[in-house]
Amino acid sequence: MVVLSGGLDSTTCMGIAKERGYALYPLTFDYGQRHAREVEQARQIAAYYQVPRHQIVRTGFLRELGGSALTDEAIAVPTEGVQDGVPSTYVPARNLIFLSMATAYAERIGASAIYIGVSAVDFSGYPDCRPAFIAAMQEAARLATRLGTEGGGLTIEAPLLHASKAETIRLGLALGVPYHLTTSCYQGEAVACGVCDSCRLRIKGFREAGAVDPIAYAIPPDWSSETP
Repeated sequence: MVVLSGGLDSTTCMGIAKERGYALYPLTFDYGQRHAREVEQARQIAAYYQVPRHQIVRTGFLRELGGSALTDEAIAVPTEGVQDGVPSTYVPARNLIFLSMATAYAERIGASAIYIGVSAVDFSGYPDCRPAFIAAMQEAARLATRLGTEGGGLTIEAPLLHASKAETIRLGLALGVPYHLTTSCYQGEAVACGVCDSCRLRIKGFREAGAVDPIAYAIPPDWSSETP
């Protein structure tokens, strides 16, 4: 199964898992995020891959919890460029919650692997995108599930963990990943803003990969430039 947000990285994981011969069972979270457009894009991506089932989990908990620019309209999405430290777009324990629910779903449907598109190279400083977190969740999944205690195998696969955005894009293009169906912008509009952290990292990745991003931007990037 694949934790599918509708973004570039998780969709690349769909392509990787398919290439490895897995039947794809994507899991998407509609948690009241500002950029809820990604849920619709995830539906389109799931349809593109003709998956047997696309499970969408709807929960308002993270929005009610607040504390993030992605769940609280009172907190502006930063547009001044990627900064050091944990940014205001960090959603408290999001990947911890998502992987816990994904583990339950994977065990229920008999999946042998969970794919998640986290990267510790080109990312916005989120603590739940680090190798130590993925390793800890792997151990937790082993200890907390019937499958794990009975000697069965359930692995958490993060194939992009040590890949730059450019490396991810090159791999995805080689696999025919439908990047035209993906969305990355934190603002969640039909046309990407081009200045939020996620847009900047995506634009930088396509430039370094020597490719042109197929989605539209409010201010069209100069693909010959070296900086977002």
